[in-house]
Amino acid sequence: MDKKYLLAPGPTPIPPEVLLSMAEPIIHHRAPVFSTLFDEVKKGLKYVFQTKNGVLIFASSGTGGMEGAIVNTLSKGDKAIVVRGGKFGERWGQLCQAYGVEPVFIDVEWGRSVNPETIFDILKKDPGIKAVCIQASETSTGVSHDVKRIGEYVKKLDNTITIVDAITALGVYDIKTDEWGLDVVVAGSQKAFMLPPGLAFVSMSEKAWKFAEKSNLPKFYFDFKKEKKNQEKNQTAYTPAVSLIVGLSKVLNSIQKEGIEKVFQRHHKLAEATRTAMKALGLELLAKDFPSDACTAILAPAGIDGQQVVKILREKHGMTIAGGQDHLKGKIFRIAHLGYFDKFDIIIAVAGVEIVLKELGAKIELGKGVRVAEEILGG
Repeated sequence: MDKKYLLAPGPTPIPPEVLLSMAEPIIHHRAPVFSTLFDEVKKGLKYVFQTKNGVLIFASSGTGGMEGAIVNTLSKGDKAIVVRGGKFGERWGQLCQAYGVEPVFIDVEWGRSVNPETIFDILKKDPGIKAVCIQASETSTGVSHDVKRIGEYVKKLDNTITIVDAITALGVYDIKTDEWGLDVVVAGSQKAFMLPPGLAFVSMSEKAWKFAEKSNLPKFYFDFKKEKKNQEKNQTAYTPAVSLIVGLSKVLNSIQKEGIEKVFQRHHKLAEATRTAMKALGLELLAKDFPSDACTAILAPAGIDGQQVVKILREKHGMTIAGGQDHLKGKIFRIAHLGYFDKFDIIIAVAGVEIVLKELGAKIELGKGVRVAEEILGG
């Protein structure tokens, strides 16, 4: 028997009822039935984003949403603070450079969270900076950044906006888009939204829309003003990913039924169980400051290749987790706990790590991490 377990931070597992809904006969995207569905989905996204503003939907990966966030709000020659504390923080810089926006880099040790005061000091010295680009949850390191404090500071500045990659944060823990003053928030379908890859979501504040009026960067498919005009009519400018939107409707109904606060509580409990279990095995977490409730990055024990942990789990035990990226390749492995995860997924993940580490010669006590996880999750 070859049963598979998907425990990586994206794509994440998909509920069976969502898969079934997407397998139904496809509907036409210009027909009234789609417009009705699209209106329902827009309302559900506002609930998850915690915003009164519309949330744009694109057939794209999350990176498409990130690119759109840059080209619709900034202009060539603008400066933008870019927090580089992981692989996806680097992506903000690459996107800025691709379009002639000058990144002002803040380099943060991978595994650390940026000190908001560092951002504030730069903004005080250079009030001409137009944007702060940051991750809410840095997937490559399992670290979260204090976007609440950053957003609340930047919303007082007329000439600067906060642009947040919340692709592995939204729907996992509390992101109060409007209350915190987060001007642009990007999310993706394959994380806590429990869907296959293929949809990007972007919310824009009124302040961000004012920036969009002045932006002169090239844009066609990711033209937010054009897309907003169409989506206000419950249509899309171009052909949407119809089946994914059908699945999204099912997901959003599920999230609203569970209640967003309970969703956050569930994710936090799963994350705490994972982190505590790894520590009980004598392992060290990469995140030193604010670990993300989306995924946990664990340092491989001395003398053990983290990539081997990932490979053996996948090839011998049918379990997919994630490894390290760039200079962390072979040094860490990552366990996800976002979206369609429950307590037994975490227990399976911890058991799998124990078994493989023991196979690779690590001095650990089998069952110790599982026992700790069970104690946390059993309540």
